[in-house]
Amino acid sequence: MIASTPTAPRARTAGRRGRTVAAALVAAAVAVPAVPAAAADGADPADGKPTVVLVHGAFADASGWNGVAQRLRSDGYQVVVPANPLRGLAGDSAHLAGELKGVRGPVVLVGHSYGGAVISNAAAGNAQVKSLVFVSAFMPDKGESLSDLGARFTGGLLNSALRPKPFKKADGTEGTDLSVHPDRFREVLAADLPSDTAARLAAAQRPISGDAFTDRATAAAWRTIPSWALVATGDKAVVPDLARFEARRAKSHTVEVDASHSAMMSRPDAVADLIRQAAGGRTPDTSALASMGTGTLILAGLGGLAGVAALTGVGLVAAARRRRAADGGPDPAH
Repeated sequence: MIASTPTAPRARTAGRRGRTVAAALVAAAVAVPAVPAAAADGADPADGKPTVVLVHGAFADASGWNGVAQRLRSDGYQVVVPANPLRGLAGDSAHLAGELKGVRGPVVLVGHSYGGAVISNAAAGNAQVKSLVFVSAFMPDKGESLSDLGARFTGGLLNSALRPKPFKKADGTEGTDLSVHPDRFREVLAADLPSDTAARLAAAQRPISGDAFTDRATAAAWRTIPSWALVATGDKAVVPDLARFEARRAKSHTVEVDASHSAMMSRPDAVADLIRQAAGGRTPDTSALASMGTGTLILAGLGGLAGVAALTGVGLVAAARRRRAADGGPDPAH
């Protein structure tokens, strides 16, 4: 249920004047040229709109943004959806910063879950990035790790669903990859997703290195760049209290949506509307956005599929501690 909806204008335009205005509007619409669908080649936006860069989180790939990207491209936005390596905050942020160098003109940078930490780190000092959008996302401050954020609030279900797996890093040291047990994937990450779709996503999930959640952010771009944030009220990974805390701290324009952690797929209309706001574009009169006080919006009841997710810092620290304890190594949180 949507908290409130915009009301239609009461004034009526009648007769010849109404027909003249309608004809003019149709002619104007026909005259608008088509805009290229993507900007991966670094081309300048054709109509002055910013390029939207969408960054996915853990256990996911770029396809999780398909619904949102399709809506934005239909509105004439150029959209870039780079791969997130999921190997650690420092390296992933550097990778994204390199991707941004190939995009010309202003950028709206959007991150889901772990992708939120990556965009905040990567955007620091980049004058192209005009706004940040955090979708069910981590928003660490400078010097803060995702495990620090995850430890602030309870209520998440991810810790018990994690499956750690050791791997050898390029330098020969041992790291830990983390994935979510397939039997728990839907419950923890995508409760508003059909069970068969959740099963397919669980089978295809990409693991994330544990380093991603113990690395400390070297910057917090949300301190200097205007930000927008979406809180998913049914989130069991980035729990709502954590998401609200982060948004308040960043003074983000905030919306709340009745969704699981996978809001970008289960509520693509709501996410696309929020990105349009961050881009400075006008939201259509049929938008699900409804103002509920000082900068906070409530959204609910928007249809769609749900999708993939990222994990909380609490879960990572617990898994890492168990492994280090078994190996006789130091506690990674210290």
